[in-house]
Amino acid sequence: MALSASTILPADVQRVTDVFTNQEFIAHTSFTVGGELKSFEISGPTTGAFTTKTVRTLPTDRMPDIARKVVGATLTVTQLEEWNAPEADGSRTAAVKLSVAGAPLDVTATQRLVANGASTTVELTGEVKSSIPFLGGKIANAAEPVVGKALNIQASLAQAWLESHPA
Repeated sequence: MALSASTILPADVQRVTDVFTNQEFIAHTSFTVGGELKSFEISGPTTGAFTTKTVRTLPTDRMPDIARKVVGATLTVTQLEEWNAPEADGSRTAAVKLSVAGAPLDVTATQRLVANGASTTVELTGEVKSSIPFLGGKIANAAEPVVGKALNIQASLAQAWLESHPA
């Protein structure tokens, strides 16, 4: 199932990168959706190429019944991000991989932060896959809107975070 989302945030690319990789922001995002941040690791400064690993638990109460039957009341999601160094104009790209413990569900995506002067366009494209024979497509279809909503929540929380945490 294909993913595609885009939003504009009122800050330059480096500031958006710093928000998206701020442990307090990640914990706040997890808590807002009823989850909990279990761990966060970052390798290297956000001004160059770096990687992050985020592990969080999330409730499944908003997921379709078919998904809850497979994963239970909560799920543990591991998110790996490989960020490229900024391009000449400041834009940058991150390869994102999500895996769900105990569930045959994988999400791969590319997040691109495009410089627009004092603002940044956040573009995300990717794919949700499930390896369960016969049911895999249904599970991926059920997960796709949940992942899309998560991206929209991240963007709206980032907007509020930028306003309440000036640079």
